[in-house]
Amino acid sequence: MEEKNAILHGGFDNPVFDSQSVFRAVMDGMAEPGTIRQIEAETLAPEPVGPAMSAVLLALADADTPVWLTSTLSATALKSWLSFHCGAKETEEKALAGFAVIEKNAAIPSFELFATGSQEYPDRSTTLIIELPSFEGGETITLSGPGISGTRAIAPQGLPPHFLARWAGNRASFPRGIDIIFTCGRQLFCLSRSTTITA
Repeated sequence: MEEKNAILHGGFDNPVFDSQSVFRAVMDGMAEPGTIRQIEAETLAPEPVGPAMSAVLLALADADTPVWLTSTLSATALKSWLSFHCGAKETEEKALAGFAVIEKNAAIPSFELFATGSQEYPDRSTTLIIELPSFEGGETITLSGPGISGTRAIAPQGLPPHFLARWAGNRASFPRGIDIIFTCGRQLFCLSRSTTITA
């Protein structure tokens, strides 16, 4: 009964308005990489998924976007919650995923394992949705590129040590590549594949 309640509840109070507001926050975040956006919509997926990640999944996932989950998340009620609220199905194949969901402190798979699009259709790629412990207090990294006036410094906690090298490879394959939505609590920020990151 507890798992059934977790599946049935946690959707948007106002599905149309809330979905539009979250979608706009993500699009604005992609247009201005590294800027933190606050999510006001009330929603909560089964644990351990946080409110911002829950809202992003509800706003973006649908029956046409298979979702890859880490083994930890796949063992929870999340896949049933996604199916019930958005019609989204889980895929075990990273390269087939429209979205990949990675909980806080989980290992982040190599970006090359996911769909990176093609030169003709670069949008046919996976967007990673990654929960971080905090958007402050980590190693400072500097962002530059489209949507950034000069440079932008951020210091999120929880990025793996090899993240910068892996992101450099992702940036080098532009216009192909993956994009990332980072979430923490009720906030999110994005990294588009066109963004350059330096230490």
